[in-house]
Amino acid sequence: MSTSHVLVVDDESDIRALISEILTEEGYKVTVAQDAAAARAARAADRFSLVLLDIWMPDTDGISLLREWSEQGALDCPVVIMSGHGTVDTAVEATRLGAFDFVEKPLSIAKLLRTVERALEDARRKAGTSRHTLPSLLAPVGRSKMMKSLRETVQQYAGHESPVLLFGEPGTGRGAFARYIHAMSNRSDGDIEILLAASLTESNAEEQLLGSEDQSGINPGYFERAAGGTLIIEELTDLSDAAQKLIIGILEQGRFMRKGGNQPIELRTRVLATVSADFEAALDAGRLRRELFANLNVLSLRVPPLREYSEDVPELLSYYVDKLVDSEDLRFRRFSVAAQNRLRNYPWPDNVRELKNLVRRLLMTGTDEEITLDEIEREVSAVARADEPLVKQDLLALPLREAREQFERAYLQQQLVLCDGKVGKLAKRVGMERTHLYRKLRSLGVDFRSVSGADD
Repeated sequence: MSTSHVLVVDDESDIRALISEILTEEGYKVTVAQDAAAARAARAADRFSLVLLDIWMPDTDGISLLREWSEQGALDCPVVIMSGHGTVDTAVEATRLGAFDFVEKPLSIAKLLRTVERALEDARRKAGTSRHTLPSLLAPVGRSKMMKSLRETVQQYAGHESPVLLFGEPGTGRGAFARYIHAMSNRSDGDIEILLAASLTESNAEEQLLGSEDQSGINPGYFERAAGGTLIIEELTDLSDAAQKLIIGILEQGRFMRKGGNQPIELRTRVLATVSADFEAALDAGRLRRELFANLNVLSLRVPPLREYSEDVPELLSYYVDKLVDSEDLRFRRFSVAAQNRLRNYPWPDNVRELKNLVRRLLMTGTDEEITLDEIEREVSAVARADEPLVKQDLLALPLREAREQFERAYLQQQLVLCDGKVGKLAKRVGMERTHLYRKLRSLGVDFRSVSGADD
């Protein structure tokens, strides 16, 4: 898989360094030029997939350089114009001269990355190719060490043909990671089929998965439609037992037969599957067959909850603002620094899905350009949900006393489980006098008798 080569032309060294760092992290090869002369020399020495071109430069401005390349017939790759002083006339002139798009400074990193990918995708379509550059538009957003590591793992997995099991909490983007694996793989030219496991029933599973044939014709199933490509099964634990048995047979035999058919069909589909983080409980309860799990768990990927890479929250907020403004024609708004900091410390119990929905709601209902801390406080729940684990509770929304009680209750409940319900053992473990501990447990509503009848 080749890597797109981007030329960044800008007279400001910090802008060049910033864009170069971001694009390099996204998997692109980057060359920088500080002026028109350096840009001409770079293009003479190498071929580029894309040029990011600033307008205001000391020797020759970007529009003049673009005109020069256009008149010479040298526009062999898309050009995206960048400027902090853009006007409608300038944008029109740049487009007339062949520029793909026009982005304004200060740059929105998410929007820049999307523009880069759209330009490259447009060039790939025109060139008749579709998978020779890194699909940044599909790439998981974030520059934290955790997200960088995940992207590297995904790129490694993409080079194999084995099944991949993606597990994590609901809303973490497991399906998006699965689609990213497909987009990065040698199968990206093939079809991608997405099967919602809950849509299969005991009665329709065979026909939906294997397809059917009769005198009226052939109706291909999921595995046949995804031949040469990828089948993503979303949420394994929602599969009926009949569907699980069928999939086990297909994976183990490497072939299948349509309902009503008499000729075996070779399996040519890569299978990716998502499952909830508590899949072990489903295995123990028999809701998920261990044979199916073993067949799909050749490679596994844990998709972390958003609270584990909260430093990426500001970038995710910016990304979804740009995305929703473009895709749903919503009014642009920006998050204040205080609002961003508050959301960095919010536990996001429903993960990235919750963040996206929050951004959409704020864009739809707000009127001012800036999204304030007060708006955020009104949006996030002011009441911690007692049935949620402590890590998912928004303690910052509570008064100090209530937050402390929430923590103490969760802490003692978990410690009590580790002590098998024995209060004497718990007292030693947490360093409290037993009588005082009894009073504390009662005041917090912790019923130690429900954990174990023994008191030690």
